Amino acid sequence: MSKKRFVGALTTVLVLGTVSTAFAGSGTAEGLWKFYVGMALACGFGIALAAVGTSFAMGKALTAALEGTARNPEASGKIMTSMIIGMALIEALCIYALVICLIMAFKIPGFEELTAQLFR
Repeated sequence: MSKKRFVGALTTVLVLGTVSTAFAGSGTAEGLWKFYVGMALACGFGIALAAVGTSFAMGKALTAALEGTARNPEASGKIMTSMIIGMALIEALCIYALVICLIMAFKIPGFEELTAQLFR
């Protein structure tokens, strides 16, 4: 197994394990608190994974664009335009991951009841 696949599998197991542990005792106030802590950890791992993935993709895109410009300087305008559009689409993936994590963290039903029970 290659190192990339191992890291990907390990990250997946960590994220899914954190979320499934959080779901285990979600009936009581303490269980709900564990649920939200688990969700926060899972969201943190998800954003970190998205940021690492998009940074690698942007690095490869920039490397390819610079190599293309070095080989054919006359095509630098078209290459840079395509690279900027590609990088915007790559960055959009990380932003989508952030939005999903924010929705998971703040729009889960029962958050108001949990805070009311814990901070009376």
